[in-house]
Amino acid sequence: MLAAHLDPLASSLFSLIAIASLLLAFVMLGSRWLRHYLYAFAAESWLIGILSALVGMYGNYPELYLVAILTCLFRGCLLPYLILRIIRRMNVSREVHVILQASTTMVVGSLAVIFALGVSWHIGVQLGLAGTVAVLALTVMLSMKLIGFLMLTVRHEALSQILGLLVLENGIFLGAQVLVPGMPMLFEIVILFDLLIVVACFGLLVQYLMSHVGTTSSLQLRRLVG
Repeated sequence: MLAAHLDPLASSLFSLIAIASLLLAFVMLGSRWLRHYLYAFAAESWLIGILSALVGMYGNYPELYLVAILTCLFRGCLLPYLILRIIRRMNVSREVHVILQASTTMVVGSLAVIFALGVSWHIGVQLGLAGTVAVLALTVMLSMKLIGFLMLTVRHEALSQILGLLVLENGIFLGAQVLVPGMPMLFEIVILFDLLIVVACFGLLVQYLMSHVGTTSSLQLRRLVG
């Protein structure tokens, strides 16, 4: 595994990018402003693109350079642009309906990180990878997945849920770049295009909610039952 045989400089770079990505996920978790979500997601996507390029350089995976470029273009530019267009068209600026306050949500997110660290450390010990960047990558991956699920649970604005789903997928993608860098490039490209489909579907959902219900809160979806 590449993560277990990195030199100190590469390990430091990988660790810095992974931690910065996790912090950006917390920025999204602790804010109610949709533009803050969007800018944090775009920055996070660019960091993951840079990480892909570094993995390609240190691990001699030239195909990851193309993955890095596509990640920056699709995740870092195209998806944020499409979501920004939806925000402007719907004239929605912030999350109104929340189950937990931002401070409480941050505490729950911190507990999720502690849980992910415990699970990752146990797995690392079992595989003989304790003390390597692989444990950190697995921790960040699990943490971002849990934070994404948390955003989907405590936020009811449809646009917030789009970004929660994208954070969840970003966590999986980040972990895959470090832990299994030899993953077929076609599979990674398919994931990128799947995200476009997800955003397009959520965009249609948001437009439907606004035109038929007068709000973009997913709480109103219960009116469709029966």
